[in-house]
Amino acid sequence: MNGTGTAAEDRVFAALANATRREVLRLLRERGPQPVQALADHFDMRRPSLSEHLKVLREAGLVSERRSGRQRIYRLEAAPLADVQDWLHPYERFWRERLKGLGDLLDRMPDDEQP
Repeated sequence: MNGTGTAAEDRVFAALANATRREVLRLLRERGPQPVQALADHFDMRRPSLSEHLKVLREAGLVSERRSGRQRIYRLEAAPLADVQDWLHPYERFWRERLKGLGDLLDRMPDDEQP
């Protein structure tokens, strides 16, 4: 990812910004492909509302859909998350260095003696 981001990257980040959509991804990651009704059973919302969330996830490339008879089966597509991980990596390194510096400082400080 460069500093400007692409439309596809923006869709992934926008999809991840919503807690319901993150929960759908978690369910698909932990339980594998599921029909929309099985996913809907986990949420206190009408099925058309969940369908809108699934549409956003589909457009971001984070889930795929296939028909099996009258059911639509959703599956996690984790590849777009690699771009998110690539974007986050410099921040992880930043915080690791800061925490290491804090640890070094604490190691140099004298221990308080208990009376």
